[in-house]
Amino acid sequence: MTPTRSLTFLLMDAPYEQSRTGTAFRLMDAALRLGFAVRVFAYEGAVSLPVTQQKPHPNAMHGRSVEEEAHPVPHVWVSSLMQRATERGTPLDWVNCGLCVDERGATEVVAGVRRGSPADFWKMVTETDNALIIPTR
Repeated sequence: MTPTRSLTFLLMDAPYEQSRTGTAFRLMDAALRLGFAVRVFAYEGAVSLPVTQQKPHPNAMHGRSVEEEAHPVPHVWVSSLMQRATERGTPLDWVNCGLCVDERGATEVVAGVRRGSPADFWKMVTETDNALIIPTR
C-alpha cells in the first residue's frame, strides 16, 4: 500500500479579512478530494475560523434577508472540510494555537479542531510532503 501523501497549511488571517483564506479552503478541499492527508495549523486570527458562534446575517443596506444574502460562515467551511475528510477516509488534523485561542477567547469550535502549540506546527512541517504558509500582510 502506498503511504498517504500529506500537505500542511499554516493560516494566519482572521475570518472575513482576506480572500487568501477562501483560497486556502479551496486548496484543502482539492487536496482531500485527491487523497492527501491535510494538516492545518491556525495561528493568530485564524483560530477564529472554526468558532461556532459566528452567524450569517441579513443585509439591510441591500434589503436582503439572511437566506437571500447567503453570507458565508467560516466554521461551516471548516465543518465541511472535516466531513469531506471523513467521507473520503482521509486524515484532516486541524490545530488551533492555544496561545492565540486564549488571547482571542476562541474556545467554542467545530468538532475535530484541537488545541495545540507552535511545537505542533513544527512537527507537522517535519512530517509532511509540503507546507503552504498563508501569512497576513
